[in-house]
Amino acid sequence: MLENYLPILIFLVIGVVFGVVAIGASYIVAPKKPYSDKLSPYECGFEAFEDSRMKFDVRFYLVAILFIIFDLEIAFLFPWAVVLQEIGWFGFTAMAVFLGILVIGFIYEWKKGALEWE
Repeated sequence: MLENYLPILIFLVIGVVFGVVAIGASYIVAPKKPYSDKLSPYECGFEAFEDSRMKFDVRFYLVAILFIIFDLEIAFLFPWAVVLQEIGWFGFTAMAVFLGILVIGFIYEWKKGALEWE
């Protein structure tokens, strides 16, 4: 029973060793020349000039939500493409409806100017 998990254990050990070696090598090889631009706080495309409770532009959140929506579309497309032969026309039609709804939403956002950054 446990011999079935041996490849998984080997894979995990190799992954951890590779990660530790890569991080260790970066500490050894990387140049250590900090200067003021490297050490300055930088977030969301502009310098922090007020306290942390300042208002952010809503466009940052809109872009994040749009990214999540269309990123999830791709997350649904990969498993669908793998099992397309087994699910047949019903699965194809269901995905076409799903993609159609997303395209309609994308066109609506485009017309409303959610993708414009001024």
